[in-house]
Parts: sequence; structure tokens; C-alpha cells
Amino acid sequence: MATFQSVISFASAIALCVATFGCICAHNAGFTMELVHRDSPKSPLYNSQQTHLQRLNKAMRRSVSRVHHFQRTAATVSSKEFESEIIANGGEYLMSLSLGTPPFEILAIADTGSDLIWTQCTPCDKCYKQIAPLFDPKSSKTYRDLSCDTRQCQNLGESSSCSSEQLCQYSYYYGDRSFTNGNLAVDTVTLPSTNGGPVYFPKTVIGCGRRNNGIFDKKDSGIIGLGGGPLSLVSQMGSSVGGKFSYCLVPFSSESAGNSSKLHFGRNAVVSGSGVLSTPLISKTPDTFYYLTLQAMSVGDKKIEFGGSSFGGSEGNIIIDSGTSLTLFPVNFFTEFATAVENAVINGERTQDASGLLSHCYRPTPDLKVPVITAHFNGADVVLQTLNTFILISDDVLCLAFNSTQSGAIFGNVAQMNFLIGYDILGKSVSFKSTDCTQL
Repeated sequence: MATFQSVISFASAIALCVATFGCICAHNAGFTMELVHRDSPKSPLYNSQQTHLQRLNKAMRRSVSRVHHFQRTAATVSSKEFESEIIANGGEYLMSLSLGTPPFEILAIADTGSDLIWTQCTPCDKCYKQIAPLFDPKSSKTYRDLSCDTRQCQNLGESSSCSSEQLCQYSYYYGDRSFTNGNLAVDTVTLPSTNGGPVYFPKTVIGCGRRNNGIFDKKDSGIIGLGGGPLSLVSQMGSSVGGKFSYCLVPFSSESAGNSSKLHFGRNAVVSGSGVLSTPLISKTPDTFYYLTLQAMSVGDKKIEFGGSSFGGSEGNIIIDSGTSLTLFPVNFFTEFATAVENAVINGERTQDASGLLSHCYRPTPDLKVPVITAHFNGADVVLQTLNTFILISDDVLCLAFNSTQSGAIFGNVAQMNFLIGYDILGKSVSFKSTDCTQL
């Protein structure tokens, strides 16, 4: 049974011109990025020594812990189509791009739950172990540190400070206690294309990390913030892609068979045709996260009203996130929801998840029948398939892909598989369309 993949998007922009080294600067463009799940054999992070169960258990644990990340109050061209590659890193995703002139390739976590784009830089006072060489800003012709009086530095708010040379310093702390400190700067970001020349974005604000530590893999080099804040890659791309991005997450079983998920931007990202369901994207603080309004969940014919979460009551009460595998609900609501699922399961022989993380598990016998589950967002009744609601964590254990959390609520990426999901940042909406993502 699949886990997830995902996503991430970019709303914004681009300007079209040809650079001396064959790059294209985008304007009014559409482009696509390929996604590869971290546990796919395609991924450089793939661990052949781990069993399928071990990989799933680690993903579930990341889901449970990641909710704390969302509880922080603030983040401490042409018509040419082009593509880059993203590789998922354990609940997050890794994105390949290049910094500087000439381009210096990095592999970093693509995170819809944060804004700043940063990488480890040399010299580094305190860096986590990284296999690849560190980015050297002195080797880039287009790198420039930002001063404390710049608008970009002001956008950091309390996450900024000033050095003795009056250069802007950033400090970001994540919910899992990971952190990065360093210089705020601008440089050229280049995205590789699978159907043409590379595309570059000059004067993109980045963080040049000098002190970084936490739960990072030695094969990645930092974080690419894809949230909704002003310093995210999404926002910095501007309005020339019309504020639109979409993605379609392929089930992991399909990924193993050679299929990849896709991210679409600009004109490529429009979700249209029959079966499209749209719900408002709610503006809240912090503006990093993508908030939706969940009104209820249905289990078969039983509809359970959602009373809200610590994110909000009637509006913006759940975050849609590509970096979390499970869908997480407040304890009281999850208890009622899970009880309804248990009552609706036919011929279900209960069993235990060996890891103890998932509470409602069954033996996947031929006569087992599980209920249809529907997520009722404001204006969009999204009917989930079995692959969105149950996870086969071993040959003889099938578990509900939902769990409880002490605060907040997250619509995770297992629930998003085989949906084309479009974000219209300017139009303030998120759209869902049931899709065989292997065919895109």
C-alpha cells in the first residue's frame, strides 16, 4: 500500500530571457517538477536494509512529531515548460536546484511548512555532517549579502538581527528543534529542466547558513521553503505564473514501478474539467501555512461535525501539508471518527500495529470491507479512496491512516494521493480532482 509523496508548489513567477550559459529566466511560464518518494529505489536516501514496515513506521513517527512544527506562531519567460526533480526525505521532500553563478547544485528539503530558502555555507561555524560540498558564496559572481535596512531583512521580523558590519543575520528554529543561523543574501536560483534548458531566478533571497543543526540527513544541504510567506520560493517567484501551482502524488507502489509524482506551476497548474471541487484558502497568521476549513468527516452515511482545532474553530481549522503522511485530528474528534470507522468495518478482524503508533488495524482478509470516508471541506466534499484512508503496514496488518494529536489538525499526504490538487494563491482557493496520477 502506498505511502505518500508530495508536493509542493510554487505560485509565482518568472521572466523570459536567454542567459549567457543557456539558462532561461521565466515570465508568464508554466513548468513542472518531478517528485520521487524518499523510500523509492530511485531516491539517494533509499535504504535497502530497511523493511517496508520499518520505513512506514518511521514515516508515521514523523507525522506525529511534525504537528509541533505548525504550532509556532511565526517563522522564527516564455510559454516554455520546464521541469526539475524533487526527492522526498522522510516525511519531507528533497529538491534539487542550483545556487549562484556559475550554478552550484544542492539537494535540500522542500518544505511547504516553512518559508526561508537556506543552505549550508562555507566557512561554517557549526554545521551538521553533509556528504556533498558546502556552498561557497565567494565562488558566486551573483551572491550579495543584504544589509539590515533592506525590505527583505525587515520581512524576517523577530527572526533577524544585525551584525557589527550592519549585515542582516537570520535565525530560524523549527518545531523539531532543528535550527539554522547565518547571513541573509540574494543570489541566482537555477532550476533544471527535463524538457529544455535550465531556468534561473536572479536576486532570490536565500539564507547562507553558518550554524545549522537538527534532524537533517547527511545527503541533503538545507531547506527550500515553499510556504506562503514573503521569503518563500513560492512568493519570490512572483505573480507571473498567476499565483498557481498544483501537484499529483503517486502511490508509493506506483513509484516503485517507475512512475513519478508531478508538480505543476503557472499555466500548467490549472485544475479544470469535470469533477473539480474547490474550497477557500484561508489567510491566517502565520502566513507560512496553507489553512483550509474542514466542516465534517463522513464514514459511510454517518457524518461527524468537526468542531475545529487549536488552529481555529469555524474557519482555517486544518492545514494541508505535503510533509506529513498521516491525517491528524484533535483527540476528541479522532476518537469519535475512529469509533465510527470501527462500527462501519465489515468482517473486520482486529489486530495490532507492532509499533503501537496506529490504533485501528485489521487483518486484510478477502472478505474485509472498509467504509467510504469523505472529507467535507467548505464547498468541497472530497471522497477518499481506500488507498487514502488505510495503510498496509505489513502483509497481515492494515491500519487506518489517521491519528490523534494534542493540538492542531493536518490533512496529510496519504489522503492526497491520486488527487490533482491545485493552489490558487491569488484567487485564495485549493482545488481537488480525483486523478490517476501515473497518467500525468
